[in-house]
Amino acid sequence: MLLSLVVHTYSLRYWFPATIMLGTAPAYMLSWGTWRLLSTVLPARMYHKLDDRLYSMYQSMVLFFFENYTGVEIIIYGDIPKNKENVIYVSNHQCTADWIIADMLAIRQSALGHVRYVLKDGLKWLPLYGWYFSQHGGAYVKRSAKFSELAMKKKLFTQSQSGVPMYLVIFPEGTRYNPELKNVIADSQAFATKEGLAVLKHTLTPRMKASHIALEAMGGHLDAVYDVTVAYEGTLEVSGQRKPAPSMPEFLCKECPRVHIHFDRVDIKEIPPEPLFFRRWLHERFEIKDRFVMAVDWIGFGYAAAIAFGGFMGYKRKGSVMSLMAGLVFGWLSAYGAYNVSYDPKDIKVSLLTSGVLSLVMGMRYKKSGKLMPAGIMAGLSLLMVFRLLLLLVV
Repeated sequence: MLLSLVVHTYSLRYWFPATIMLGTAPAYMLSWGTWRLLSTVLPARMYHKLDDRLYSMYQSMVLFFFENYTGVEIIIYGDIPKNKENVIYVSNHQCTADWIIADMLAIRQSALGHVRYVLKDGLKWLPLYGWYFSQHGGAYVKRSAKFSELAMKKKLFTQSQSGVPMYLVIFPEGTRYNPELKNVIADSQAFATKEGLAVLKHTLTPRMKASHIALEAMGGHLDAVYDVTVAYEGTLEVSGQRKPAPSMPEFLCKECPRVHIHFDRVDIKEIPPEPLFFRRWLHERFEIKDRFVMAVDWIGFGYAAAIAFGGFMGYKRKGSVMSLMAGLVFGWLSAYGAYNVSYDPKDIKVSLLTSGVLSLVMGMRYKKSGKLMPAGIMAGLSLLMVFRLLLLLVV
């Protein structure tokens, strides 16, 4: 009975906000539909103005549940402009909650009503929402050869010519990064290798077509590209293994305590318009995202700091320049090794060599002097690091 109560209480975390959000959707659609009919004889700009206001009201209610109700902590790295801008929002894609993250950033600029999405064609069949997203100014695209460049370009160009405020959200990967879908990740990495691009480990290889068409169609209307990287806390293990990011229901069930968002504004004038150069630029941005979401080897960096600190203390107490130099050199090597492990948990060569040499040298010094500080402590720490690094190879 107690277990049933726990399960029931847990499910209410999701069903309560979901019922309200879905329950109010028909009323919202009725209000919007009425305005859509009345505005058919009015300029498109007037339709979008009230449509944006209605959308902002509804999405504000949605955001209340996803941000305030869940109590999630949103940590933003970078400065979001205070003024509204016409932008393309480019982000990595891991789960359905990514749509909500775009809204969380837009509302901080009072631009929530201007959010429009470039979505996979299959999503247009979503009840109520699917058709509305298109009417709100979004675009549906198909993959590869079925991609209709002309339709997307025409829609975005028409809207930009009408002066429609634009906060266009695009996920260039085309589909979600899910660590459980090994074949999708392998295909993405194989494509990067084939095209001579850097292989990404924590994101998929970005496809540039939709982003480039948006840039081309709205170039004179845009102020910037917002390059956004999202990392959900709890999806990276110490071993470097990835776990799936939380879905919308899991997010509402408060399974994600923090969301880390790296925000970078790139002025539209700094983005190369030529397809080849734009493709390189976009891939380079995703290389940065790939490093941002990697599992940081905090233990390795802490070990490096301890080595450098030990060398400094040896110099301060005994005036030993050799201790200072050894501390700085081995500390730097350990920090470099920790960086490599952060990017690839199997790349332990530098860290293993450094900790192995230190464990031998400091072990011999401890055996000779019998002093626990600093030789004994450092020998013990180094030996533990060796075991830990070897463990990373088999996990």
